[in-house]
Amino acid sequence: MKLSVKVDYACRVLAQLGRQHGGEGLAHIEELAKTEAVPANYLVQILSELRNGGLIVSRRGKQGGYALARPPEQITLLDIVKVIEGELLEITTSGEGQSGRRVNQIWQEVRASLEQKVQSYTLDKLITKGGEGMYYI
Repeated sequence: MKLSVKVDYACRVLAQLGRQHGGEGLAHIEELAKTEAVPANYLVQILSELRNGGLIVSRRGKQGGYALARPPEQITLLDIVKVIEGELLEITTSGEGQSGRRVNQIWQEVRASLEQKVQSYTLDKLITKGGEGMYYI
């Protein structure tokens, strides 16, 4: 299993939108791209997918921008991965051969456990306040 850069960017941008949740105004692409170090042209595509997946809302125009569609406590990491990538763990075992059925069964159990764990983390847990999470050497 490999987590894509796209999922990483989506999580970071959603965390930033989470910080702004409940405030006035909407976040702009340029601001999100700069704050979260995400290429703006790539961010457009990600925001479109997040909007189509129902995780964010957008408004066009001079007063337009982006905001979370629901509170950060109600958006899970699994929601984000499913919108951006589809399945968290795609199982492609055939189930053939003497051991195939059991191998497939084990991978199904692994996926269920992984999904349960990822489902337990909500967007609010990704949000750092102020200087939290910043380390200086």
